[in-house]
Amino acid sequence: MSKSRTPSSKGLFVTGTDTGVGKTLVSCALLQAYAAAGHSTVGMKPVAAGCQAVRDGLRCEDVELLCHASTVQTQLDLVNPYAFAPPVAPHIAAAEAGTTIELERIRRAFLALTDIADKVVVEGVGGFRVPLDERWDTADLAQLLDLPVVLVVGMRLGCLSHALLTVEAIAARGLSMAGWVANRIDPEMASFDANLAALQQRIVAPLLGVVAYEAHPDAVRVAQGLHLPFCGTA
Repeated sequence: MSKSRTPSSKGLFVTGTDTGVGKTLVSCALLQAYAAAGHSTVGMKPVAAGCQAVRDGLRCEDVELLCHASTVQTQLDLVNPYAFAPPVAPHIAAAEAGTTIELERIRRAFLALTDIADKVVVEGVGGFRVPLDERWDTADLAQLLDLPVVLVVGMRLGCLSHALLTVEAIAARGLSMAGWVANRIDPEMASFDANLAALQQRIVAPLLGVVAYEAHPDAVRVAQGLHLPFCGTA
C-alpha cells in the first residue's frame, strides 16, 4: 500500500484509540459542523459489525446515526458496504459470513459518495489497525481513501499511551492528521486536565475540541464546540 502524499479535501477519516471511544458521536458532530458551514455532507461506515437483523437485511445503529446527521441521503450499500451480525472483529465476522472485505469495493463506494456530497466523513472500525482480512487493516483503508485523519481519544486511564502510539502509527503510514478530539468517556478520570495537557504537548496536530461527559450525548451540541478542519471547498 503506497503512502498518501496529498490528502483529499473531500472529507475526513475518523479513527479512535479503541472501540467505544465516541467515533460515531464525533463523526456525526463533524457532519453537523460541515453542514452548518454550508457544505452538503454524507457519512460513511465502510464496515459495521454487531448489526441487527431486520426484514430487509442488517441494520447498524451507528450507520443510522450517520445517515441522520447527513444532509445527503443515498443507497445504504454505499454508506455501509459491509454489515455483519456478530459483534466481533471485522475479519472474523466476514469469515463467519463466508465473505471477504474488499478494499476496492469500499473505495468505489467512497468515490460515489464524493460525487453527491461536498464532504464525506468516513468512520473507521475500532482502533486504527483493526484487521479486515489476512493482509489488510483499517490503516490500509485510510491510506487507500487518501483522507486526513481525525483521532478520537477516549479520555480514561491508559489513554496517553494509546493516543501517542496511534499518532505514531498514523504518521508511519504517511497520513496527515487533521486533528484530534478528547472525549471524556470516563467522568471520574483522575487528573483529567493534566492528562489533556500531556497530550497537547505531545500531539502536533490541533486539538479540535473537548467533549464533556454526557449520559446521552448530542451530536449537535458537540458540533458547536468543534474547531472544524479542512472547511474549504474541495
